[in-house]
Amino acid sequence: MSAQKVLTLSELTQDQAVRVEVNGVPMAVVLDAQGEVHAIGDTCTHGDISLADGFVEGESLECWAHGSAFSLRTGRPLNLPAYEPVPVYEVTIEGDDVLIDPAVTKAVN
Repeated sequence: MSAQKVLTLSELTQDQAVRVEVNGVPMAVVLDAQGEVHAIGDTCTHGDISLADGFVEGESLECWAHGSAFSLRTGRPLNLPAYEPVPVYEVTIEGDDVLIDPAVTKAVN
């Protein structure tokens, strides 16, 4: 599988998540305050809730339902009630295009 265009940079608003689906894999895509684009699994590991409906704060995305925040860089939960990480996907920017390969996840350290 290879990276696919999921949206354009102009479709992203700083510090707001956008839900996309690539080959059936739901992701939350975020343009952070530093201008970096992140893609993490869109489903909260605590409550099966879309993270794209949550709140971006710094380098985290908080689930609106129960308040678990996940690192945009590692996918690790930063607080309870979630304790399992979400996947983090490699993002490639080509011009204005945001490309993601759902088969390529970043290693969680």
